[in-house]
Amino acid sequence: MPKAVDPREEALRSLDERAKALKARTDRAPSAASEASAVSQAYRILAELLGGLLVGLAAGAIVDVVLGTRPWGLIGGVLVGFALSLFMARRTANRLMAQAKAEEAARTAASESPKDLGER
Repeated sequence: MPKAVDPREEALRSLDERAKALKARTDRAPSAASEASAVSQAYRILAELLGGLLVGLAAGAIVDVVLGTRPWGLIGGVLVGFALSLFMARRTANRLMAQAKAEEAARTAASESPKDLGER
C-alpha cells in the first residue's frame, strides 16, 4: 500500500521552493562598478589618514622653524594631524555606512511588491 503524503512535508517542500524563488529574485551579484566604488572609497579613507598626518607634520615643522621650538612643534603637529586625520576618516566611514544602509532600505522596499505583502 502506498504511503499517504504528509501535509507537513508538502507544506515544507512548498515553503522551501518559495524561499528559493525569493532568494533567486533578490540575490544580486556585485557588479564591477560597485567593487570599483568600494576600492575608491577605501583609497579615499587611506588618503585622508595619510594627508592629515602629513599636513600636521608640515605645520609642525613650519612652527619649529618660525618659532624655534624644535622638536615640540613637530611633535604637536604630528599629534594634531593624526587626530584630524582620524576624525576625517571616521566621518567619511560613517557617511558611507549611512549611504549603504539607505541603498539597502531602498532596495528592500523596491523588492517588496503589493502581491508579496498580501501573502503575509
